[in-house]
Amino acid sequence: MQLHGIHHISAITGDARRNLDFYTRVLGLRLVAKSVNQDDPTVYHLFYADEEGRPGSEMTFFEYPHAIPGRPGAGMVHRIVWRVGSPAALDFWAQRLEALETPVTRTPGAVRFSDPEGLDHELVVPASGDAPLAAEHPDIPARHALQGFEGVRAYAHDPQASGALLERVLGATPAGDATWELRGADRGGWIAYDPAPAERGRQSGGSVHHVAWGTTAAEHLRWQERFEDAGLRTSGIIDRTYFKSIYFREPSGVLFEIADDAPGFTIDDPLPELGRRIILPPQLEPRRAEIEARLTPLPDPRAERAAAAS
Repeated sequence: MQLHGIHHISAITGDARRNLDFYTRVLGLRLVAKSVNQDDPTVYHLFYADEEGRPGSEMTFFEYPHAIPGRPGAGMVHRIVWRVGSPAALDFWAQRLEALETPVTRTPGAVRFSDPEGLDHELVVPASGDAPLAAEHPDIPARHALQGFEGVRAYAHDPQASGALLERVLGATPAGDATWELRGADRGGWIAYDPAPAERGRQSGGSVHHVAWGTTAAEHLRWQERFEDAGLRTSGIIDRTYFKSIYFREPSGVLFEIADDAPGFTIDDPLPELGRRIILPPQLEPRRAEIEARLTPLPDPRAERAAAAS
C-alpha cells in the first residue's frame, strides 16, 4: 500500500467572507463545497480546490467567527507549499500578490506569502512531473494557476521520532533534511520538520488543524488494520459522506488523517454546480433550516463574476 501525497489540508478561519475572497479571487481556487464541520455543525467547512474538486488540491477551512489569531508551535503545520508550473509562474504570482496588497518574500525558486489571517504559504516549481490540479479563473492564465499541493512544513522537537513512524508505518521515504515523502503511483507529497519555537502554539484563526494523506477506497480498511497491527491509536474509520477518514497524531503531535478518493462531492451536485449551495451529510439534512440560520451568508464567487462580465 502507498499513500498518494496530500489529500487535503484543513485550517481554521475567523472570517468566512474574507477567507472566501482570498482563496477564490486572489489565489484563483474554486469553491467546490460549502458544508459544515460534521463534528460541530454550527460552523462552516469550506473546500477550495481545482476545477474538479480532486484530492491533492483541497484546501479546507472551518469557520469559527471572530476566532483570535492562531500561532504555530510544536506539533503544528506552519507552512503550506503549493506547486506552480514554471519560474515565469513564480514571477506572475509575486507581481499579482503584491498588486493585490499581499506582501511576498522572494527566495531562490520560491515565493512566500501569508493569507489575511497569517497562514503561511509558499509556491515552488516541482520536479515530480505529477499531473497539475488547477482551477480556472479569468484573471489567472492557465499556465500560471496553482497546481495542487507539494508539501507541508511542521514544527517538531524530535523529527526523527516522526520520521520513524512515517517510514515504518506509512511507507514514507527520506527526502532530505528532516523531510519524508509519501508517494503513490500517480502523485506524491512530503512533510518537512523545522525546529519548534520556544513559545507554545495556539490553534485558532489562520492555523492548520490537520493534514490528510490520500489513499483509495479499496485500501482504506487495510490502512486501519495496519495501524492496529502497529499499535497506533486512531479514531477508527469515520464516514464523512464524501470520503472516509482515519485520524491519529504522529509522534511530534501533528494531527494526520488518512482520506480516501470516493465518492467525492458530485454525489450531491453535478460538477458545474459545485460550491453553489450548502451540502449536508444525510444525518444532518433534517436540521438544514436550523443549520443554515446559524451560518454566515456567503456569495457565489463564480456567479458574481459571470454577472459582472455580462
